[in-house]
Amino acid sequence: MEVNNQYLESVQKQFLYYKTIADKAMAQLEPEQLSVALNDNTNSIATIVKHLSGNMLSRWTDFLTTDGEKEGRNRDSEFEETIIDKETLLEIWEKGWNCLFEALKSLTPDQLSNVIYIRNEGHTVVEAINRQLAHYPYHVGQIVFYAKLLKKGEWDSLSIPKNKSNDYNADKFSKDKSIRNFTDDELKRLQ
Repeated sequence: MEVNNQYLESVQKQFLYYKTIADKAMAQLEPEQLSVALNDNTNSIATIVKHLSGNMLSRWTDFLTTDGEKEGRNRDSEFEETIIDKETLLEIWEKGWNCLFEALKSLTPDQLSNVIYIRNEGHTVVEAINRQLAHYPYHVGQIVFYAKLLKKGEWDSLSIPKNKSNDYNADKFSKDKSIRNFTDDELKRLQ
């Protein structure tokens, strides 16, 4: 049971970490940059945000009792380039993440082996969480990469800055060994 509690705590921290990285990347851009698509085969940050939020609302609403691909979801519309002001876009973003975090907070360790469905395919709750923990960082990486390309001026690093690995490692190794989630220090650094 203890391992299951640790798992739930760990995944919540990891989702928060990736959300925070995307938040910090988007905050460095001008509002109009959020809607830039580099070519016909790419999605703007705004489109990626709409897709992530749509996915989260579909997957995490009534997580344990209904299929993760909700009937009312129009996935294709998430990829339509629509101009959304930054405030509305961030509201859409927060709505998806809030749905995810509320669902995770409601889970108990004994539910982790329950079977849920996504498009009629059975997953244990752990498998479903891991599926999304792979999916969302994939898109967060796209957001960060895009933001770096679009940023006018100096980029505020969201990870270990270039040529600072030795300093970062020296700091880490100067501390006593301990068991902690890597996100604990990283989230503090990002704030």
